[in-house]
Amino acid sequence: MAESPIGGEMLGPRDDYDEEEAGKRCSVDQCFAPGYHFYKMVWLFVICSFLGCAFETIYTLIRYHYFALRVGVIYGPFSEIYGFAAIIMILFLHRIDLHIKLRELYLFFACAIVGSAYEFVCSFLQETALGTVSWDYSSHPFNILGRTSLLYAFFWGIMGVLLIKNIYPIISHYVEKIPYKPGVAITWILLAFMIFDLTISAMAVYRANERHRGIPASNAVQVQLDEHYPDSVIKRVYPNMKNVD
Repeated sequence: MAESPIGGEMLGPRDDYDEEEAGKRCSVDQCFAPGYHFYKMVWLFVICSFLGCAFETIYTLIRYHYFALRVGVIYGPFSEIYGFAAIIMILFLHRIDLHIKLRELYLFFACAIVGSAYEFVCSFLQETALGTVSWDYSSHPFNILGRTSLLYAFFWGIMGVLLIKNIYPIISHYVEKIPYKPGVAITWILLAFMIFDLTISAMAVYRANERHRGIPASNAVQVQLDEHYPDSVIKRVYPNMKNVD
């Protein structure tokens, strides 16, 4: 049997899992990224970005009957929206009392509210900063300006509960088992790669929106973006993204 994050015999729901207590024990044993360590949040971001991409891809396959990687960045099978959402939910919602009655119900509603607010903000920032939108729920009942809806609030609630109770304890457990020196090096490599990926993706989308508005390249950076990330690449990577005129 696999060991649990707090030394039991089985990895499963975190009804009795206390990350802070596990972090204290882990720090004594000198294991990697104890508690809510920055390094662990980097791994959480990368893993949940990958899982989010997998979820979106499977959802698309089931609902629309075609296969397409639903990525949020140009390089790699990652959807950063899920990575950031995982960090927010873990850091802000993990303190909900583990032993109160109907805890899962409280946790579900908290995740639904936080997830919906986060999705709304992401849509607003994408439209404001990049001049594009990647989803529009205007046709859904009980939507808020097309940026989020009651249906997706339900999805956020379910995913948040699964993350906090099931997925995160497993991630935390195995991240803490990474050898310290290689772990530090790999973490910084992952962080540097994800920062580059997020930055170049945002720049490429912003430049694509400029091309859409008829703005010609006026410097070397824009020329390179036009050459390496033309509209054909942007359309392939982000088939559902639309420009906001």
